[in-house]
Amino acid sequence: MNGNHLKTALLLGALTGLMLFAGGALAGQGGLLVALLFALLMNLGSWWFSDRIVLWMHHAKEIKEDENPRLYGIVREVARKAGVPMPKVCVVPSASPNAFATGRDPQHAAVAATAGILTLLDDEELKGVIAHEVAHIRNRDTLIATIAATIAGVISYLALMARWAALFGGFGRDRDNNIIEVLALAILTPLIATVIQLAISRSREFLADETGARMLHTSQGLASGLEKLERGIALRPMQGNQATASLFIANPFRGNALFRLFSTHPPMEERVKRLRSLRLGRAAAA
Repeated sequence: MNGNHLKTALLLGALTGLMLFAGGALAGQGGLLVALLFALLMNLGSWWFSDRIVLWMHHAKEIKEDENPRLYGIVREVARKAGVPMPKVCVVPSASPNAFATGRDPQHAAVAATAGILTLLDDEELKGVIAHEVAHIRNRDTLIATIAATIAGVISYLALMARWAALFGGFGRDRDNNIIEVLALAILTPLIATVIQLAISRSREFLADETGARMLHTSQGLASGLEKLERGIALRPMQGNQATASLFIANPFRGNALFRLFSTHPPMEERVKRLRSLRLGRAAAA
């Protein structure tokens, strides 16, 4: 657990360092401040309204206990074990098996499961998946993702400003710039930022797997559920906008080798291997 938190902190530090370097090298202090303000406004808006936006995008319907006692009861049980407020419970009308959590904080959270996952997994597997999603809520991963997205967004805007400035003859500063070097930085820094941002996302997935398993004092239900999800998604991949892929417990879209290289999720076989090797006892508190 501590290792994952440390890795996240180091990656966020590296991303911040890259932002400061890019700001000075590509656009100066003025350009850095403009990009930072723009990115903050965009990402704060996304973070504040994330639950409503994402649930609307996936046509998720909030349910009450009498509409699906099984799912509602599992979410309530896991939330109690995690010590977080009861989140909204939603069902996504998709045959592709998957689940996600969203919301700016534990008091404004929602857990959504697709119709496909409800028919594919047994109770213990579904409980493991829900524990993973509630772990994201407890670990405040939406906030961490927003911070990472803000910093990466600043770098992207700086790079865009630098490319346009190079094309149109300067940066408005009293010193010469080597256009080739500037363009190389403008292309490479967003790529490096993306790789770091993806590494943060994968680290939080590992942490949510472990946190969820420790909540339930067992990792076997989640491990088995993930294996079923991988097979189920291969047969029934989700259709639509891939922008929200990082929210789901498993990547809901098919992809080639390059797509997997830049995936927001760790390899499924590695996640399952880690879960099956966990040693959990009743004394191992979450």
